[in-house]
Amino acid sequence: MALDSAQKAQIVAKFAKKPGDTGSTEVQVALLTARIVDLTQHLKIYKKDFSSRLGLLKLVGQRKRFLSYLKRKDYNSYSKLITELNLRDK
Repeated sequence: MALDSAQKAQIVAKFAKKPGDTGSTEVQVALLTARIVDLTQHLKIYKKDFSSRLGLLKLVGQRKRFLSYLKRKDYNSYSKLITELNLRDK
């Protein structure tokens, strides 16, 4: 269920602001989105895996907090990020 290092490096390279950037809000949101997509696919198969469902809900909440922070601080990068990741805006 976890991302392998090749997928993670690809996501980091795509959303990094500068080389070596792994902790910016955009990168963290993109990594969380990839994990959320993987867990969603897992839960479609294993419907009774409630511990993974709880982890999924925690990841969604964490991504929501990151997105609200980014929306407050830099709206242009927020709007660019949600269009690239196909996320909805309230």
